[in-house]
Amino acid sequence: MTTSLPILADIRNPVLTQALQHKLDHKTKPLGSLGRLESLALRLGETLGTESPALEQPQLVVFAGDHGLTARGISAFPSDVSWQMVENFLAGGAAVSVLARQNGISLTVVDCGVKHDFLAGLPAGTQRPGLLVRKVANGTADSSMQPAMTAAQCRQALQNGQDIVKGLPGNALLLGEMGIGNTSAASLLLARLTGLDIEVCTGAGTGLDAPAVQRKTAVLREVLARHPSASAPLEALAALGGFEIATMVGAVLQAAAERRVVVVDGFIATSAVLVAHALQPLVLQRCVFAHRSGERGHEFMLQHLGVQALLDLGLRLGEGSGAALAWPLLQSACTILREMASFESAGVSEKSAADTTAA
Repeated sequence: MTTSLPILADIRNPVLTQALQHKLDHKTKPLGSLGRLESLALRLGETLGTESPALEQPQLVVFAGDHGLTARGISAFPSDVSWQMVENFLAGGAAVSVLARQNGISLTVVDCGVKHDFLAGLPAGTQRPGLLVRKVANGTADSSMQPAMTAAQCRQALQNGQDIVKGLPGNALLLGEMGIGNTSAASLLLARLTGLDIEVCTGAGTGLDAPAVQRKTAVLREVLARHPSASAPLEALAALGGFEIATMVGAVLQAAAERRVVVVDGFIATSAVLVAHALQPLVLQRCVFAHRSGERGHEFMLQHLGVQALLDLGLRLGEGSGAALAWPLLQSACTILREMASFESAGVSEKSAADTTAA
């Protein structure tokens, strides 16, 4: 499968990294005492290419799509919940809506392939505020019977993701998603791209009990067996993924190419980064992982990517809720770099060499 995805440059700059570390080390605090906030500040400065990073016009994009595999009973909720939740996002009533509003983050919902017409009954050309319709089809096919999407559909979703980011302002993209059945797609991608057994990749999703998780796992094992040759990243994405995940992959790669900070939410958002990383490993230079999800497979994704998430709150809602919750930490990290005094500027004495052996 060929598609025109961005080729990412290596943004490592030892001179900038050294300058950022020097700046952090000489703030009015014991060395390293702000812990992981300091490494976060370093990452943000490196991504944005400056010693004084500022996050501007953050964009939280919720990518929504339906999954044909839900016909196999792999979710506790009916697929209609996908479009109903999109309406909830647009009305401002969802968790991510509330958190985005609280933190001053712009929220956009993208219909990547929901089985619903959100513009029905409206005059031709009408647009709804906060909604982008980039529908590839009315949900993916049932991946236990055939590939979830065709190669052409996968390419279209990837291109849609790139185009969406090109049209957004700001220098930070926060990832969110909605789609009944998409934990199954994420579990399938995790198993196929890492070689892990599907059983360790599969969790409760929307709240399945233990017997239902076993049935879900059996269905997912069947899906993997049906697509044994879909091992390359884009082939796996087309066979196993969802329109919202594929669109997110395109968005992640475009945001990374533009050196935007990419704030990765939970399990499904990380599955998109898993695919993006398999295509362009340098994507991780631009990513901040918001939280470790309560969904079983997420820890294995983070381990495979070799990254550590900022928060661990047992979240498994998705939507971008974890990304929105982590956002103030990114703001704090930037503010520390820009505004916290140095020992020299504050006239505070630094720890002397003689003090290093004192209690």
